[in-house]
Amino acid sequence: MSNGKRLSTEEKKEIFSNLVATQDQIANVRKSYEMVTEQYAISEEQLRAIEDEGVDNEWPPLSEPVATR
Repeated sequence: MSNGKRLSTEEKKEIFSNLVATQDQIANVRKSYEMVTEQYAISEEQLRAIEDEGVDNEWPPLSEPVATR
């Protein structure tokens, strides 16, 4: 995937899920953005748009029930 490439909804959902998982693992939003943009070879602007779309549409893992302990 290159900067500016049009991504499918499935690709965006995968990236969003990876971003959420990365942010759960490390408590540094800046670093999580760097890791995910590098992994998928996308721009930070693309990632921000994917994050907004994922939150707005409650993509997994946001739509999944929270496990109780």
